[in-house]
Amino acid sequence: MQDYELIAQEVSSLGPRIHELEERLAVLAEQIADVQKVNARLEAAALNTARSLGQIATHWDAVYEAMRRDEIYAEGERDDDMRDGD
Repeated sequence: MQDYELIAQEVSSLGPRIHELEERLAVLAEQIADVQKVNARLEAAALNTARSLGQIATHWDAVYEAMRRDEIYAEGERDDDMRDGD
């Protein structure tokens, strides 16, 4: 009979431990949900930033292309002036 009593005491002592673990698990689940929300916002911000940087790069490419065209046009005018001066 003593073995059954000992087992019963051990099982009884497991109840509060299990309850404590369940509470800790619930807190961890909430924290994981919060982290997932923050992660989703960060991913959205990163995507938005990448799109913006792509647009900026496109605009700078257009600026550089316009500058190259101006340089080519200016060189062409210089060459024409040199030919006319001869």
